[in-house]
Amino acid sequence: MPIRLLPDALVNQIKAGEVIERPAAVIKELVENSLDAGARRIEVEVEQGGLTLLRVRDDGSGIARDELMLALERHATSKIRDLDDLESVGSLGFRGEALASVLSVSRLSLSARQHDGDHGWKLEGDGVLQSREPQPCALQPGTCIEVRDLFYNTPARRKFLKAESTEFRHIDLVMRRLALARYDVAFSWQHNGRRVGELRAAESEAAFEPRVREVCGKDFVDNALFIDESRMGMRLWGWVALPTFSRPLPDLQYLYVNGRGVRDRLLGGALRRAFADVLHSTRYPAFVLYLEMDPRGVDVNVHPQKTEVRFRESSRVHDLLFGGVHQALRRARPEADQHQVSLGAPGNLSSNLPLQAAAVGSVRPFAASEQTRIAYEPARLPSWSVAERSVESTGWPLLKSSIAADDAASDTAATPSPAWLSAPMAAQQAASQPMGQALAQLHGIFILAQNEQGLIIVDAHAAHERVLYERLKAQLAEGALPAQQLLVPVVVQMPEDQADRVEERRDGLSRFGLVVDRVSPTSVALRAVPPLLVKGDLEALLRDLVDDEAQGHVDEVLGAQERIMADMACKAAIKAHRQLTLPEMNALLRDMERTEFASQCNHGRPTWVQLSSQELDRFFLRGR
Repeated sequence: MPIRLLPDALVNQIKAGEVIERPAAVIKELVENSLDAGARRIEVEVEQGGLTLLRVRDDGSGIARDELMLALERHATSKIRDLDDLESVGSLGFRGEALASVLSVSRLSLSARQHDGDHGWKLEGDGVLQSREPQPCALQPGTCIEVRDLFYNTPARRKFLKAESTEFRHIDLVMRRLALARYDVAFSWQHNGRRVGELRAAESEAAFEPRVREVCGKDFVDNALFIDESRMGMRLWGWVALPTFSRPLPDLQYLYVNGRGVRDRLLGGALRRAFADVLHSTRYPAFVLYLEMDPRGVDVNVHPQKTEVRFRESSRVHDLLFGGVHQALRRARPEADQHQVSLGAPGNLSSNLPLQAAAVGSVRPFAASEQTRIAYEPARLPSWSVAERSVESTGWPLLKSSIAADDAASDTAATPSPAWLSAPMAAQQAASQPMGQALAQLHGIFILAQNEQGLIIVDAHAAHERVLYERLKAQLAEGALPAQQLLVPVVVQMPEDQADRVEERRDGLSRFGLVVDRVSPTSVALRAVPPLLVKGDLEALLRDLVDDEAQGHVDEVLGAQERIMADMACKAAIKAHRQLTLPEMNALLRDMERTEFASQCNHGRPTWVQLSSQELDRFFLRGR
């Protein structure tokens, strides 16, 4: 077949395939144009999921009569003029506004009126322009674009569209993403004549959070930490939900670079790493984050839909995003009003566990208050010596160190009288001990504690696992973990190939305080372990490390450290049905108050919940 030029109509339809795969993509392009035109109010109307009608009205600057026809030409834009403009583009649209592509696959009507005009002007097209001469029309200042019968002339593409409800869900998501990009603009959208969204413009920064609440839901805001970091000429601000508010799908993830919604691999990787050891692998974090930087430091011209970007100094961007989010999470501590459990009808305990971080509900974006700003600085871990880790008859060295560090807490915990009969705790004690005082143990699994707000339930294994894990990380950051010789080495039988792998990794394991020797072709001996793990299941620990080696989990140094320490902490933590004394239970509560990420275990499960006195009263119908 000979080489030949394609007709313009076919070129436009091919171009449309790059940016218009469904009605939601049309809405995205048209609304972005409205925002670039300075609109302060944007209205969207949709019928039958966008298949029959998409209408976007705005009160922006409009389009001059002589430029209407040019707006529907390919590669025509008012956003860039030369290469310098392209390298520092700050507008949302710049590839030719996509109007020519939309026209090629629909019946389009474009009406516009400038603010100093007496009336508007209108152009219509049916795959191509019907007339190159605009006609006068009645219109308020701004622009109105109607797109009817999308893909009417390309039936092969139309049949790939989903059900009407599905297509509108995509449109609704686009509108929510755009609404979070511009707080100063009012948005409304409706489907088949029914109003779906109505968001007023934010008059001040204090109104930002209410819009986030409307778009993402009350639970998200109640469970979110506000962060505001500025470093190296860049700024990161927004909301990050606590790990216990994780989602089964990535449906609450909004990330913006200079006001442009993106789905970037570099930024996504930084966020995954920030949540690495506090979130289960099957769960997704929730966040609304904004990265502001010099437009010349980011290339937005790398994807037809402008959803991917490329950074000039990617390592700095990665460090800012990872550091800002990670530090915000690590500084979150158990507070008296966290982990409120919602009780439904008597006998029903809701599984919805909305969390609330301290001061988050009243935080204002860009606030300078130390109480509301998350500072980028390492949290100080409590110091403890090797002598304090000596193993007593309880077999729980960590909790002994906690009691020794706090005589007041120890005296209170050792009181033999039942805690639920004692007088209410003093205000000072309640403030310093938000986890309260232990009352009893339930089924050898849960710790029941009382604080000012009511009843706290703690998963002892999960909480202790997190405490141990953070202590191991702190020790490893200072150097190799200390090793304590075992009186009787633990000999583990295993296949010869696994024993070979253990022998190959002797030096690496010694950094974690694990001293192993090959004693036969099919057995290895564990001769020393970190003091924290002396009473743990050492054989199971060694076998798990071998399995991880076989699966390649420790090929990367960072992943190896986290995986090995997580396994070590899990094996050494309190096991189910272990009977604890009140001093041991209270020591664990105090450790939780001092430990980073104490609200979730290494697998992302919550470690504790709070039942308020009001919820308990309602559950038992008290006062009715």
